Amino acid sequence: MMKRFGSPPQQEKRYTLRPGAYAILPRNGRLLLTEQAPGPELQLPGGGIDQGEHPLAALHREVMEETGWKIGRAVRLGAFRRFTFMPEYDLWAEKLCIIYCARPVRKLSAPTEPGHRALWLGLKAAALRLDNPGDAHFVEKFCL
Repeated sequence: MMKRFGSPPQQEKRYTLRPGAYAILPRNGRLLLTEQAPGPELQLPGGGIDQGEHPLAALHREVMEETGWKIGRAVRLGAFRRFTFMPEYDLWAEKLCIIYCARPVRKLSAPTEPGHRALWLGLKAAALRLDNPGDAHFVEKFCL
């Protein structure tokens, strides 16, 4: 059974499955993260996998959009589920979050996704400050 983080599903809500690919991006004892406004919310870079898109292609696209960094050597670490409301889509979602570890290769640009800012944090600080408990779990398990 896949691990679930966050609130349990609400019986009266109808959830849409939303698979996504997310990356733990370590470099020199720090992690590359994305801060999303409004909020701000600190997250692992990544996001939704488009229909027909391979998860690795989605991972590369999403990390570039949210951080401006090219990545390499992505290795799948695992996955988890969480049930949440996505206001930007007006959608109750069952998010299937596939977590990878990858190497940040080179910064090519500023983030192109509106409302996102790339930042680096130490491993322990990142694990403590990530807003999604599933993200924090994987950082703690594989980085600390």
